[in-house]
Amino acid sequence: MVVDDEPLAIKVLEKYIMKVPDLKLVSTFDNPISAGHFLQNSSVDLLFLDIQMPEVTGIDFIKNTSIQPKVILTTAYREYALEGYELDVIDYLLKPISFIRFYKSINKYKALNTAIQPTSRTSSEIDKTLDHIFVNSNKRMIRIEFNNILFIDSIKDYVRIHTPNDIIITKDKISAFVLRLPSHFLRVHRSYIINTRKIAALTSKDVVLLGGMEIPIGASYKDIIRLIKN
Repeated sequence: MVVDDEPLAIKVLEKYIMKVPDLKLVSTFDNPISAGHFLQNSSVDLLFLDIQMPEVTGIDFIKNTSIQPKVILTTAYREYALEGYELDVIDYLLKPISFIRFYKSINKYKALNTAIQPTSRTSSEIDKTLDHIFVNSNKRMIRIEFNNILFIDSIKDYVRIHTPNDIIITKDKISAFVLRLPSHFLRVHRSYIINTRKIAALTSKDVVLLGGMEIPIGASYKDIIRLIKN
């Protein structure tokens, strides 16, 4: 469900939701009061909620609504981020919202929904504070620069991080590992994450050429690649 007092903001999220096959838009509202009445009699798993709205803000709505789905906050105002996270929301999207950033939030929701504990930081916060990641490999904590990562693939409970000169293997699930990465890393297949800044070419055969490798695009991820092409 989407709650926002700006019609254009609703249309953007409607468009993004339609691009993800396993999402279904239940309803949209331009005010929290109507949304609250709807939630009393309807089942909603995930709510995109604007913060700055007349009469009742998104923050007030969360604090005073007993029947709550998981919440992703949307706003044009960066200063509300801390208060939002204190209310245990899944993510905080700053307008204008890109599809890649939107999809990152959806992956975070899915990880929560499968009982995988995500990092408390969002990808936008990672973008601003870190340029590297540490992973446990062969009983050592190895530092890997984000800019040096080409792509990541998974084998059962392990992920392999591919760089130009090495492959680092660490025990982790790909759905959890993607949450540790900045927003320019994109999951394009159940077994692959790519660094979109390293894409060499996109083909018409649902394949990304990257680091001399052909990375397949999963059926449910094809719309994401089309958006990159545009």
